[in-house]
Amino acid sequence: MNKIKTALISVSDKKNIKSILESLKKNKVKIISSGGTYKEIKKLKFKCIEVSEFTNFHEILEGRVKTLHPKIHAGILNKRISKTHQNEMKKNNFENIDLVIVNFYPFENTLKKTSNHNKIIENIDIGGPSMVRSAAKNYKDVTVITSTNQYDELIEELKKNKGSTTLKFREKLSRIAFTETAYYDSVISNYFNNISDTSFPDKRTFHANLIEIPRYGENPHQESAIYSKNSNMNIKQIHGKQLSYNNYNDIFSALTISKSLPNNNGTVIIKHANPCGVSIKKNHLQSYVAALKCDPISAFGGVVSCNYKVTKTIAEELNKLFLEVVIANNFDADALKILKTKKNLRLIDASKYIFKEDLKFISNNEEILVQSEDIKKFDIKDFKVVSKKKPNTKQMKNLLFAFNVCRYVKSNAIVLASNETTTGIGSGQPSRLDSCKIAIDKMKKFSDTNDEIVAASDAFFPFVDGIEKLVQSGVTAVIQPSGSIRDKEIIKFANETDTVLIFSKTRHFRH
Repeated sequence: MNKIKTALISVSDKKNIKSILESLKKNKVKIISSGGTYKEIKKLKFKCIEVSEFTNFHEILEGRVKTLHPKIHAGILNKRISKTHQNEMKKNNFENIDLVIVNFYPFENTLKKTSNHNKIIENIDIGGPSMVRSAAKNYKDVTVITSTNQYDELIEELKKNKGSTTLKFREKLSRIAFTETAYYDSVISNYFNNISDTSFPDKRTFHANLIEIPRYGENPHQESAIYSKNSNMNIKQIHGKQLSYNNYNDIFSALTISKSLPNNNGTVIIKHANPCGVSIKKNHLQSYVAALKCDPISAFGGVVSCNYKVTKTIAEELNKLFLEVVIANNFDADALKILKTKKNLRLIDASKYIFKEDLKFISNNEEILVQSEDIKKFDIKDFKVVSKKKPNTKQMKNLLFAFNVCRYVKSNAIVLASNETTTGIGSGQPSRLDSCKIAIDKMKKFSDTNDEIVAASDAFFPFVDGIEKLVQSGVTAVIQPSGSIRDKEIIKFANETDTVLIFSKTRHFRH
């Protein structure tokens, strides 16, 4: 148990500071402070000693140097059981600081508000993290508070222990404090990486906030958690059971495709992180019905992402099928009334979700794979018609739609499409020919379209057999990346069968 006699308070976030001051006053704790915090404490009519008075040294460099003083850090860092330390403290006429309450300059919020580099730099806190690290290191003697969320806990601790704190309490706060300084430094480090266009520095730090602990991971014997760079995600659950690890995985897969589609348009159905139906028909109800028709069996127990507001009419259709999650750009009141009749159905409002051009991370054991996301916007210059037969406007639209969906399907990926709707999807096969067969089988089983069918492949056909299988099934146009040693054979086959063939300059594996 350590009795708190002297506290140093320096906070940017002055919320709820009065409650902590009242508690410290009750326990007769001497308070030291500086700058805006000192003024706030005096304004609230509590006794306080200014840091410059305590150290007998005034603030310099426009306030950049206030608490960086031996009297402050010796007061925090000295070991109370060390005779050497205590002799030095006595010799220098220094006194102990038993409690440090600090939260940092709002660097992360500053990044959201301005791109002015000078303003950003001035919001890098130096003294605050230094004091926190000192206090956290010396947790056996010093209590450190780094968030307004810890105030109530501290007040209760002081009340319970008559102005003292326990070692267990201090140790816990030390762990949190070091996490806080590491997080803060990570944000700053990544800012400098970003402004210097350094995507892959020699050492990389990651910062994220815990959002939720799901019930378990992919399976009940696995633990899981979800973190975000932000304090909350830009998706909001408005109904249903707690989201699971698998739900989140499917939601992100669905949103990745949805946000690549035209604004306020498109329905995506996901099962096990793979699309099993996508349509961008302009009529939203027709869009959902068409996407579902692509593979209604796989859609059972899946995730539907509506890149538009869900209305009563669409909700009635959605309610006919067992689904785990429905995502939308909001729901109208009548739609909510209908969908909420299923108490476990998770409803997600993703109207504020923005897919950012950021890095993608995959971890395995102690290693992390990092790459830029595949969200390249297609340009007509990225494609070349290599067949004698040229695509008409309708074919070109369907080919680009199919190719866009294809890049979000697990490789090897084949997507068949008609009227900007998928009619068959083959995914995740070691053989591209097998993916062709699966896509064709799905189309024959579920599709009733009389319109021409186009096909997209996420990578080149290594042999003619894949494109041959597609053409035999009725495909009239194919889009694929170039690069095979047999590209000329593929082109020759397309010309012999009067098939439109377009080569893409970019490949789109997704593993």
